[in-house]
Amino acid sequence: MSNTRKTARKTNATERMREARAQAQRADRIRRRVVVGGASVAALALAAGVAFAVGGSSGSSSTAGADGPLVVPANATGTDGTVITYGKADAPHTLEIYEDFRCPFCEQLETTTGKTVQQLADNGSYKIEYHLATFLDKNLGGKGSRTALAAAGAALNEGVDKFKAFHDVLYANQPDERSDDFGDVNHLLDLAGQVPGLKTDGFVKAVQEGTYAPWAAKVNEEFNKSDVTGTPTVKLDGRKLDVLTNGKAVSPEQFTALVKQVTG
Repeated sequence: MSNTRKTARKTNATERMREARAQAQRADRIRRRVVVGGASVAALALAAGVAFAVGGSSGSSSTAGADGPLVVPANATGTDGTVITYGKADAPHTLEIYEDFRCPFCEQLETTTGKTVQQLADNGSYKIEYHLATFLDKNLGGKGSRTALAAAGAALNEGVDKFKAFHDVLYANQPDERSDDFGDVNHLLDLAGQVPGLKTDGFVKAVQEGTYAPWAAKVNEEFNKSDVTGTPTVKLDGRKLDVLTNGKAVSPEQFTALVKQVTG
């Protein structure tokens, strides 16, 4: 074998090792690094890699910038308009999903298994109820969770399908957990451009002016009243599904099996 080929193989092997090391370091960072109030490391239910721990109420960090009249988006559901329901209203089962747009484990679940979760709703197996939170703004610093949630409210006002598509785009483009890119409304509007028909004048105005920021704060308040201690949490007819194992999202096949265990 020529020296050139040997050198090329060594270079490729080194690059693969570098990439694998970088991926391992990022996974370890996600499992271990959560800053609470900018001061201390949060105690995670995820110490075993289960979910991003809520760690209590988000406090003033979640309500900052939420002054103004409460405007509930069209298409919001629940007795107080803080739930987003996707799927057929008469579906025989209900899948509840508790998420924060900045949660990297939520991103992993959505990008790994999200299409299957949606397909099962589309075929009528269940309807999805989204319960969204902004607690990671306090845990990580910044305002990305609540700004993204307010923008998602503007998308919901345009239609449930628009919300679902924007929701998926946000997770597909989630920044590193140390970044607060979602706190930039111009960045969110750029991402909204990936959803056909979403960027109406009304949508753009609502995102720029924070029309649904008070609603986002209300949604987070209702999340805090639940018994959920970490994200993502997924329940089917009230029964919690184990969608993460050691920080790794279940596969589409595994998720479908979990659903069948409950629905029969």
